[in-house]
Amino acid sequence: MTPQARLNKTMQTESEFIHFEDRASEHPFVERVWRCRSDRADTFLSVAANNFEMALTRLRGKTFLTLRGPETMATTMACPAEGEWIAIRFRVGTFMPRFLPGTLRDHQDITLPPATGHSFWLNGSALEYPDFDNAETFVKRLAKSGMLDRDPIVEDALQRRPGGLSLRSFERHFLRSTGVTYATFRQIERARCATNLLREGVSVLDVVSRLGYFDQAHLTRSVGRFIGETPGKIIEGQKQLSFLYKTSSAEEAIVRT
Repeated sequence: MTPQARLNKTMQTESEFIHFEDRASEHPFVERVWRCRSDRADTFLSVAANNFEMALTRLRGKTFLTLRGPETMATTMACPAEGEWIAIRFRVGTFMPRFLPGTLRDHQDITLPPATGHSFWLNGSALEYPDFDNAETFVKRLAKSGMLDRDPIVEDALQRRPGGLSLRSFERHFLRSTGVTYATFRQIERARCATNLLREGVSVLDVVSRLGYFDQAHLTRSVGRFIGETPGKIIEGQKQLSFLYKTSSAEEAIVRT
């Protein structure tokens, strides 16, 4: 098994009732593939996120696929008992031309109609539901058919490769392909990174310094908006959060811009 295929257990606390597993992906369109299950019915904090996702739900004998866009603020959500989910989290800048991320932003999700118990309808075709292990094969089929695309301008910007576009043209490309402005993207990524650092035991003052917040109050406002809790509550880990993982390059990318 390659390092990218190894399962990475996300950070768990005793209060958590949704249990996540995730793996990295080598596909250029896919950032992460994750799955989870719920032990009981309860509420959780759906934290801000920049990515477009496809999420497969299995609940009470039914299966359905939902398209999700970026989330620009934290929201308290209800989770049913004994549900199972598998999701493909796409790299920022990957999108479906028919369902642009901006139209799905902030829980304006679209559930695709089922064809059978094992397939769904998309663009007039019945496609088999993806699973945790074959997600890349599923994505390749979507990309080959033109149902999934990626904006190279967004990729160049995130890789810090210079381009010839004006700032206005870049912002237009970024908003269309991601559903958020570049400024909002950076704020969300920094808040998510701060949350991971706090959960790992890094002090509040060190997080402020490492991620370039003005002061502790600035950090508190940011995580309050995008994560839904104060730094102290995040450290205590008393509230279930939605899927949140650490990437080795996240802090470096945030600090260098």
